[in-house]
This record gives sequence, structure tokens and C-alpha cells, in this order.
Amino acid sequence: MKKIMSKLLIPCAIIFLLVCIFIGIFLYKHFSPNNAHADISKNYGLITDEQVAVILNANFEESQGTLIDGDVYLNYKFIHKNLNSRLYWDSNENKLLYTTNKDLIMVSPDSSNYLVNRTNTNFNKKIVVTSGDNCYINVNFIKKFSNFDYKFYKNPSRIVLTTEFKNLDYCSSEKSTQIRVLGGIKSPILKDLNSGESLRLIKKYDNWSKVMSSDGIIGYVKNSALSDVTKKDLKTNFKKEHFTHKLLNSTINMAWHQVTSPAANSKISSVLASTKKVNVISPTWFSLNDNNGNLKSVASIDYVNYCHKQNIQVWALYSNIENKNVDTSYVLTHTSTRHNLVNQIISQAIQYNIDGINLDFESLNGSKVGDSYIQFVRELSLKCKDNHLILSVDNYTPANYTRFYNIKEQANFADYICIMAYDEHTSGSPSAGSTASYSWVKSGIEKTLNDVPSNQVIMGIPFYSRLWFKPLSNVNDSSDNNGYKIKSTLGLVAMSKLVTDTKTTKKWLSDEGQYYIQYKDNENLYKVWIEDNKSISKKLNIVNKKKLAGAAYWKLGFEDQSTWDTIVKTLKLK
Repeated sequence: MKKIMSKLLIPCAIIFLLVCIFIGIFLYKHFSPNNAHADISKNYGLITDEQVAVILNANFEESQGTLIDGDVYLNYKFIHKNLNSRLYWDSNENKLLYTTNKDLIMVSPDSSNYLVNRTNTNFNKKIVVTSGDNCYINVNFIKKFSNFDYKFYKNPSRIVLTTEFKNLDYCSSEKSTQIRVLGGIKSPILKDLNSGESLRLIKKYDNWSKVMSSDGIIGYVKNSALSDVTKKDLKTNFKKEHFTHKLLNSTINMAWHQVTSPAANSKISSVLASTKKVNVISPTWFSLNDNNGNLKSVASIDYVNYCHKQNIQVWALYSNIENKNVDTSYVLTHTSTRHNLVNQIISQAIQYNIDGINLDFESLNGSKVGDSYIQFVRELSLKCKDNHLILSVDNYTPANYTRFYNIKEQANFADYICIMAYDEHTSGSPSAGSTASYSWVKSGIEKTLNDVPSNQVIMGIPFYSRLWFKPLSNVNDSSDNNGYKIKSTLGLVAMSKLVTDTKTTKKWLSDEGQYYIQYKDNENLYKVWIEDNKSISKKLNIVNKKKLAGAAYWKLGFEDQSTWDTIVKTLKLK
């Protein structure tokens, strides 16, 4: 029996030993850290020696740079989005442009020279290179004009860019540890850390934190190996540009004067005689006339001379909407035609001795022309400054679909931003409504002031209302505003006559800040949200309360003498 037990114990002991060894191996593999090092190049998606990984504010970017003769070149689209939106690349004519507060800089691909206005300057390295549809720009050239810092590291090639300098989270390694690809000891090692190494904290989790080392390696470190988080500010030596503006020292009381033929200019004396305290007039004289950037003109030097004798400035209006055959997008997206347009505008301004430009480019396609339009404003502003001209730019009230007009950037370069606070409801609106309700106008101005200093804002006010109608056969509920069409546009005088003729009782709408009427004839139901002296006065009080530069009115001839009395009284014009 003892012999039998002895024979059984030996195999059992061996089996037990093997089980223990197996469990030990399992536990070791499960709980021991992975000491293998990851291929950082592969981890950063680098295949060739010329590729450069891009890290921006401790975030790995999909966009890659390229290494040329030891210098890093970054993709234009990445630069424009993240480092400096003022850089402008003309892909049609292969030109890189940058506009400062006083200079226009232009660069051609594969050149080490660039033009500052007309002066040739040497950079000693290629500034711009192209590859297919991509444009790459030397990072040191970009840095001359941009608020960022960078460091470049080799093996693998990576550039660490910083645009955030305040209130950043930092920690340090309290002992020797590792940055791993993912959170977990089985994840491969990206970098071995010594005790006391500074780390940028990206995000802290329960047991691991995502960090970036000082040389741009991003990964995860165990929380138990990290010090407490501290806030840190980084230094930057970048000096922000200062923009100056040519502003009037009095409240602007501006009127748009629609002039459609040279002969109409002769009526300026009678037109002004019907106004009061107007100090700026904007005649609709110039329009974009072809795809080369040339203009059509109905201007008159006698008109200007008469206004100057009355101490009234002339800010001629330049428009893009008269000639339907002109492709505004083409003109603005080609540097040669855009520059021709700028030169034509300035040439006409000098010829007719006008005081300012009122730019009124509307109905633009933002996806095609957004950046090019802003570049147009920048370039035009430099020419205006050189020739002592005031530049005002007409804009819609801020909305998502008008964001590409970029009034914040406009305000850097233009002297005045004119907000056309009207056309709240038009023929393209889903329902009938006010042309410029008080609440809508107030909201639009407040949104504008988020981006534009108040002393640069001119509020546009309508001298008109729209008469809406709907066939009685389609009317089920008189309170329903859907399905209405515009019958006519009525100036203040014509609007007053309509109320009298129809013998309709007006109803005051407090939110709209205006009177409302509806009436019917044998065929239609009509609705009007009325602009009159009371509604205009209420809107003008926004100018006072928000301390705006002043107001402008579309258009002369729609008002009467009492309207100007209201304007003078409300704005306290002297």
C-alpha cells in the first residue's frame, strides 16, 4: 500500500509543480509590464525621411509637414486654420499673399525672394513649395507674422507647435517611468522617463494620464508616477499688430443716394435740400462691369464739388450686383483681376476727389469666395490708407450664413462696418414679416459688437416697408403669415398715404417696435409692418445706447421732412 501511495504521490507532485509553474507564468505575463519599445515613426504615421509629424498644443495632427534642406514646411490649409488665417493662397495663379497693417507681401513658389509692396526682399530659403494641389510654406517665414512657438526634433522628425500660452496644466514624473502608447502596463513604451521630467498634462483618467513630453512624445503615464498638477504660463515674444483707422470726430449721419444715370447727378442740390444734418452721402456710382475687374461709372465731379461746399463728405458706393453677367467669384479669386479692381476703385476715387469708399459686395458664394473677399478688403484698405480715403464696408446682420464675411477681420482693416439692419423678411423668406423689427435689429447690432468696436459701427436703417398680399381664396386664418408675396415696396411717404387711403387702424407691436396693419379688397388680404418716424426713432436709440459711430439710411427720396426732424432730435445732431 505504501509503495502504491508513493508511486501516486510522485506524479501528483509533478502535476502540482507544473500547475504552479503554469500559474506563475500566467501571473507574470498578466501583471508584469511590457518592456518592448514602440516604433515612434510608425506610431506617428511617418514612412519617409521627409515626412514631419505635427503636434499642435499637445495634440497629434493628421496633417503632416515636409522636410526640405533641413527646414520644416507646413501645409497651407493647416496653417490657415490653426496658425494664421490672414495668410492667403491663390491656387489659380500660384501666389501666396500676406497683408500687414501697412504692407502687402507676395511670394511665388520655389522662390527665396518675396515682395513687400514693390520692394524685393531675400529670405535665403525657398518660402513656398507646391506638390500637386498642396502648398507648403516654410515655418520660419510663417513665424515672422504669427503668434506661435515651435521646436523641431529628429528621430523621428516632429515639430511641436504652441499657440496656447496661458493657464496650461503641467506635472512631472516623480520616479523613473515610461510613456506608453495606451493606458496599461502591457502597452508598448514610447519613451523612458527619468525622475523629475516635465510633462504637459493633456487629460487625467482614473489610473493613467495622457501627457506630452517636452520633446513632443504623446502617450500615457501611470498616475502613481506623476506629481500634482500645476498651472503654468509660457512666454511669447510676439508683438500684436496695431491697426489705426480714419474716423470722423462727429456722429455719422449718412444717406445712400441711388443714382442710376449721369443725368441724375444734377439733382443733388434739391436732394440735399430735403435733408437735415447729413454729413456723409453715398451715391451708387460704381459697379463691377466685367471679369477683369473693370468698373462702370455714372460719377460726377460737379456732384462732389457741390457736396463739399455743403461740408458733406462723399463716400461713393461700389457694387457687384448690377451686371448679372459678371462672375464676382472669378474676379476676387484671381490675384491679377482682384488687384485690377482695387486699382480701378482707387483711380476713380482720385479722379472724382471723393472722400471715401463704401463697398457693397452682396450675394457672394461663401464656399467659393469667402477668403478671397476678405483678402480684397485687406488689399483695398491699404490703398485707401495710402490715398487718405475712408473705407466703409456694407454687411448683412450677423448670421451663420454670413459668417464668411468675417466682420471681425474686416474691422481690423476697414474704418467703418455698416450693418444693413433691414431686409429681415424678403421675397425669399418662408413667411411675411417686418423689414426691420426692433428686436431683430437690436440683436444684430449686439452680435456685431462682439467682433467690432462700437465706434466703427454704422447702423443701416430702412426708409421703406413692404406690402404683403395673399389671395382671399387661400386665406384660412388672418394670423397665418405663410404663403404671402410682396406686392410692392413703399417709402415712408407712400406708406403714410396707404394708411390714410385704406382707413385702416394701426396696431402697435412692442417686440417689433412698429405699427402693423392688415386690410383686404375684393381679391386679397394685405399686411404691412410699418416703418415710420416712431419706429425709426426707436431704432436710432440703439445708436445712442450702444455708442455707435452713427446711422445710414436706404434710401434718399423715401422719407419726408418730418423724418429728418426725428433723426436730428433722436441723435441730438448739432
